Amino acid sequence: MAFFFRKKKNPGWLAIGFQADAVCAAHVRRVTDARPIVEWAASFPANRNALAEALGRVEKERSTAAHDCTTLLSFGEYQMLSMDAPAVQPEELKSAVRWRLREMLDYHADDATIDVLAVPAEKGLAARNSTLFAIAARNAVIQQRQDLFDDAKASLRVIDIPEMAQRNMAALLEPERTALAMLSINADGALVTVTHDDVLYFARQIDVTAEQLLHGDTYATASYHERIALELQRSIDHFDRQHHSIPVSRLALAPLGGDPSGLQEYLKTNMYIPVSTLDLASVLDFSSTPHLQDARAQQQFFLVLGAALRLEEKAL
Repeated sequence: MAFFFRKKKNPGWLAIGFQADAVCAAHVRRVTDARPIVEWAASFPANRNALAEALGRVEKERSTAAHDCTTLLSFGEYQMLSMDAPAVQPEELKSAVRWRLREMLDYHADDATIDVLAVPAEKGLAARNSTLFAIAARNAVIQQRQDLFDDAKASLRVIDIPEMAQRNMAALLEPERTALAMLSINADGALVTVTHDDVLYFARQIDVTAEQLLHGDTYATASYHERIALELQRSIDHFDRQHHSIPVSRLALAPLGGDPSGLQEYLKTNMYIPVSTLDLASVLDFSSTPHLQDARAQQQFFLVLGAALRLEEKAL
């Protein structure tokens, strides 16, 4: 999925993510038959009024002109909607999706930048039963992000979304013939995805932030655990109903800074599938970036690293 393209740069993706108090960036290089190598990763403190300055520091240390550069929208800056695939020719797909979105967006569809992501139909069902994700963001949001890069004299090729970054990470550890559920939690909220064979089949955002989970009192933490487990179970049940031939075999938790809240143990007790926390060092090569061995750093850079694992999407 990509909202925005410019001329292709040198191999290797440089991903830049904007967080509440920092700008994080990482460059990942894929290697045949080996773990992808994280060549560089850095975080620069910045509030919302100093993003251009922090982005300028990224540009100084790791010239964006030398890489394919991508950035991520944050929760709330876009909508991701599931719908039946329109029965139209490929060249008419986006126009047909835009037409349908007129009743689904809280702003005029002509003011949206739109992309689509196919979801394969269940085996044995007619192609007309296939679905897709429609991703929509206000043109003003896309323009604002582009302006930010232009002001910092930084190159930008792709604007992407967290669901696809998490899909990229999940693809590194998907089991054969079964699907993988993955949960990440950051300052924006929680994200659950279900993937299989490098395809994103399901995505749902959960209104629980890392701050709430890690720093709430005992009663609040128990409530957040219960909410997360309920939403995970609903998500997996929904996926199972839609895709009978691809069972979800396990749940992978993205790094959560050492998980001081005990979320993994709670989910192990209350989920009917195996649950484990992902150590990114098991799927990525940190020999050039040893600071990413730390669990808190892995949480901070999780989606940025996922974005930097990007592979080119086939056009629909």
